[in-house]
Amino acid sequence: MGRNREPFASLLLYHAFKWSVVSPMFNCYFRGQVYGAENVPQEGPVVVVSNHASYFDPPILSCCVRRPVAYMAKEELFKVPVLKQAIELYGAYPVKREAADRSTIRAALNYLEAGWATGVFLQGTRTPDERITEPKLGAALIAAKAKAPLLPVSLWGTSQILAEGSAMPRLVPVTVRIGELIDPPSSTDRPELESITQRCAAQINALYDLGR
Repeated sequence: MGRNREPFASLLLYHAFKWSVVSPMFNCYFRGQVYGAENVPQEGPVVVVSNHASYFDPPILSCCVRRPVAYMAKEELFKVPVLKQAIELYGAYPVKREAADRSTIRAALNYLEAGWATGVFLQGTRTPDERITEPKLGAALIAAKAKAPLLPVSLWGTSQILAEGSAMPRLVPVTVRIGELIDPPSSTDRPELESITQRCAAQINALYDLGR
């Protein structure tokens, strides 16, 4: 496998799941709309950053940017048999909730080197109002180390997909807006990381404010 090729098993699973489940659900069930798809580079490393309000966000976002995206997932999920193997094949890698440790950063860089995009939810956790108010620096740090641009993406409407206590997704409209690429930080110095992180958060919130 070359340096810029995705692992075959993961790529096969990604496309099978995308076309059989995610794409039909997004386009038909959620009446999905995507704006700004032309902003997505289809090759080379890129760090996709977005807001986060639903467990449905990772597959929806991966589907809309039209290339495989590897995501950080909480480490507890990797202790569940079968689920562990499934999410690993789909490109997930574990992260400690308290902080992005070195192994997590290394995993993200490895996926970027293998030709994947890597995805980071900028707030680090789900927010019920779908907005970013306390962005974390992990995405900017990964981008600085990989010298990869950041791609801001807004997910609108996903917080309504699952009602509290329900496992059945509701029929709600979902809109994905993809912003313009942001150059990676020029260094890993904290002020530089904070500046780029705030730019990402501001662009995502501005895209979100455009609504449906």
